[in-house]
Amino acid sequence: MTKKVHPYIPNMVPKVKEEMLKVIGVENSMELYSCIPEELQLQEEMNIPKALTEYELRRHIEGLLKKNISTNDYINFLGAGCWQHFVPAVCDEINQRSEFLTAYAGEPYEDHGRFQSLFEYQSLLAELVDMDVVNVPTFDWGQAAATSIRMAARINGRKKVLIAATVAPERTKIIANYGSPELEFSNIAFDLDTGLMDLDDLKSKISNEVAAIYFENPSYLGFIESQGNEISVIAKEHDVLLVVGVDPISLGVLAPPSHYGADIVCGDLQPLGMHMNYSGGQAGFIATRDEETFINEFPSRLFGIVPTIKEGEYGFGDVAYERTSFAQREKGKESVGTQTALWGITAGVYLSLLGPEGMYELGQTIMQNSQYTVKKLNKIAGIQGSRIVSPFFKEFIVDFNDTGISVQTINEMLLEKKIFGGKDLSKEFPEYGQCALFCVTEVHTKEDMDCLIEALEDIVTK
Repeated sequence: MTKKVHPYIPNMVPKVKEEMLKVIGVENSMELYSCIPEELQLQEEMNIPKALTEYELRRHIEGLLKKNISTNDYINFLGAGCWQHFVPAVCDEINQRSEFLTAYAGEPYEDHGRFQSLFEYQSLLAELVDMDVVNVPTFDWGQAAATSIRMAARINGRKKVLIAATVAPERTKIIANYGSPELEFSNIAFDLDTGLMDLDDLKSKISNEVAAIYFENPSYLGFIESQGNEISVIAKEHDVLLVVGVDPISLGVLAPPSHYGADIVCGDLQPLGMHMNYSGGQAGFIATRDEETFINEFPSRLFGIVPTIKEGEYGFGDVAYERTSFAQREKGKESVGTQTALWGITAGVYLSLLGPEGMYELGQTIMQNSQYTVKKLNKIAGIQGSRIVSPFFKEFIVDFNDTGISVQTINEMLLEKKIFGGKDLSKEFPEYGQCALFCVTEVHTKEDMDCLIEALEDIVTK
């Protein structure tokens, strides 16, 4: 059967394909896949549906999307790495502008607008985390944490890394995958009641072979790690670098990690003006002091401001571009590739809109809402509003063990009441039994929180 030559797919002309195969020394294209074991190869024809017209395709996709139930339809108390925050309209208005939405790399002489926007974002976030240098965003918090740890290992030449056991399991997997096989990872135990890091366990595992300690504040489990200064002192005694992950939206009311000794700060930008998505809408950041030792280990782009040859005029461009994987290519310390620069611009718009006072008021509102919810939950028989006794920000572990009902069943019953419940922790943290991680932010009204309370009261008393 003669294969159709498609006008939009290059190199489909048989003669052109033959010439290409001859140059690389193979008889047919299937030889290029000879390294894949036969048992992993599909042995039947792929069931590819017929091509649809644009109108038919639109109707098909819209029909699929209508099956989804979103947070516009139900009240949402699910967080655990992707959180529902209010997104000001101006964030979408700016990031949908064509010069930002469709721009790719660009050069300083043609792309001042985007370069300046990213410089402004870096400056605003640096002020928020109280650090000097911030990179163009990575894909997500996981990559930012993994890269931060690899940076630390390159700086001191060590191979062991200590990670708090309260770090998000999915993020821990990303870090381990990104760091292997060069780095060796160990977990630091924590107290089940307080969530705080076990300093005795930390002291028993730290040595002059450890490159970095990594923990998150607020933690994945919601609590605030109050031992930052103590952890920093232990780290500095062994010349170990301290890497701290942080939810940036908490920094309107919480001290940034730099204030308790963090050498590298990382986190996710999603709370700063990004809608929740099934896979997009995430962007990680890395921040350090303005020291050459740290700057040279950033694999990603950094934008700076410099005077031009014209007096009083300034331009924006790459800082130490030669250190990046774009310049080093296969000799780079690690590959960066395409980054989420659009989300950096979005976060810059969000931060400039709120300002310091706005971030403070936002943080207060979130904490007031989460405290109100926990207080109400504690009044329900069999439910402990916060399993962990340490202060928390917007997320907290709700304990359902005494109800005799599994979290899975509770969440299914909440769905019937048009409520998305908390993240079931029974698999990730089985030591807590039937507990769930709930999230409350500024988008939750008193009516929303009371609706959750009423729903749970109804479920546990049936």
